[in-house]
Amino acid sequence: MLSQNAYNINCMRRFVYTILLLLTGVSTSLAASARVAQPAESRAPPAATPSPADLFGELFVRVQTLRLFPDGKTFADAVPRRAPAAIMAAYRRERPLDAAALRRFVLREFALPKSRATVTIPPLPVREHIAALWPQLTRPPLAPPPYASALALPHGYVVPGGRFREIYYWDSYFTMLGLVRDGHTADATAMVDNFADMLRRYGHVPNGSRSYYLSRSQPPFLYLMVGLLSEDKPTAYARYLDALRTEHRFWMQGAATLRPGSATAHVVRLADGAVLNRYWDARDTPREESYAEDVALAARTGRSPRTVYRDIRAAAESGWDFSSRWFADGRTFATIRTTALAPVDLNSLLFGLEQAIAQGCARRRDAVCARDFDRQAKARAAAIATHLWDPAASAYEDLDWRTGRRTGQLTAATLMPLFVGTASRDQAKAVAKTVSTRLLRRGGIATTTVATPQQWDEPNGWAPLQWIAVAGLDRYDERALADTIAARWVATVSGVFACTGRLVEKYDVDTGGAGGGGEYPVQDGFGWTNGVTRALLDRAPPVATRCISGADRAGPRS
Repeated sequence: MLSQNAYNINCMRRFVYTILLLLTGVSTSLAASARVAQPAESRAPPAATPSPADLFGELFVRVQTLRLFPDGKTFADAVPRRAPAAIMAAYRRERPLDAAALRRFVLREFALPKSRATVTIPPLPVREHIAALWPQLTRPPLAPPPYASALALPHGYVVPGGRFREIYYWDSYFTMLGLVRDGHTADATAMVDNFADMLRRYGHVPNGSRSYYLSRSQPPFLYLMVGLLSEDKPTAYARYLDALRTEHRFWMQGAATLRPGSATAHVVRLADGAVLNRYWDARDTPREESYAEDVALAARTGRSPRTVYRDIRAAAESGWDFSSRWFADGRTFATIRTTALAPVDLNSLLFGLEQAIAQGCARRRDAVCARDFDRQAKARAAAIATHLWDPAASAYEDLDWRTGRRTGQLTAATLMPLFVGTASRDQAKAVAKTVSTRLLRRGGIATTTVATPQQWDEPNGWAPLQWIAVAGLDRYDERALADTIAARWVATVSGVFACTGRLVEKYDVDTGGAGGGGEYPVQDGFGWTNGVTRALLDRAPPVATRCISGADRAGPRS
């Protein structure tokens, strides 16, 4: 484990290096390298921690555009062996002409991320297997090498697994569901403390602990993580109140001066004056971890590349990357319009955050703060009921804030108002019926009703959505449906596990096998699947102890 002194020294090195970059102008912007002109008002503010694209400009663009590595995340995660200025000077001097020469240059100048050695876990029942996985996914505090994209983490943390080598924001809540049940509350507390530290350093919790994720966040689950640490939730909220209020300021920045019918950053003010939120990213350039894919998509759309890139990045902030939910035509990636939507789940979570802050303020005996956030929560609940509830569809839907019309698309996000407690009893009953008839599948809850090549669509089911469904239905006494979803999910996970010895990122809830689609192969590990399944095993024991035909699509254990 790294000492606190080592952590502090490396943090200071990175700080000093950043100041030198800003003073000397060494950094080359990604937008310039990509030859995408941006008006000044659209540029993200200078990053306190430069990303790989900021540091390596034309070299970064060329490596990613040529797809030098099958996974774009590989080069984004690589560690420079010396100062970026020296690497760029060598690159401009040598000018490697072809892909082979460029690859040799990169391998000489960068250390690529290495896969951790596979630890063989003896055959165990699924509950015991999950318990044995926690040590394999746990990492010590991190003081990253100079110039690396990894962000410093002063406390231990748990990673999802596979290609996801860093801590991720919303994933961590669902992972923590299992950690606390298996007696690892100290590890869960360390993760919350890491997020609180990020809020102090950056003003928000980034998508993940990489510099290239700093321009966006993810669904605001921190207050729910805090609530897992103590049965006395208001006292826990009071302990982390500064962090929770900082997060709320991030999401609400610009709200006070926003005119009706307009938006800024994450905030939209509707024509009637109601305030809701949207997903957003401070940058409007290709994602560094998926650079080539974003450039190729933007070229197909016929739209402004900057607009497309921001909508792609905003969808990544949602955690649902990607889904027909964000597509204007309901099917085609090229029509992505994430920033035009006020989503059900984001606004439900911000309602919950506002309630948590009000409770924390009350516990600290700050009556003014408590009244203010109680008022904000009530105003948001009214806006959700007015603008996101569709009585004809008996479902909550995302709102196109520009037109004032709901999308008409049914997704598993319809359950989020139940999860946070902002639905009425009648609305919850109606949602339960809709979910039972339209989203319930053989293996759990489907993400949407639309089959596309995207991973957050039919037929995939995801652990976090199963937990939101079960906990939300429980909250409104829809116990029978909650039990059914829990039992079907556990059967799916345990069935694939019996065939493969693996717990994976996503599952096909139509067939009961492993999921598919998206930008990368199915990953195993897997943090949030482990956490949610462990929590649901308390109410739905596994039914598959032997391999069932059709449940082995994940492939054998590696």
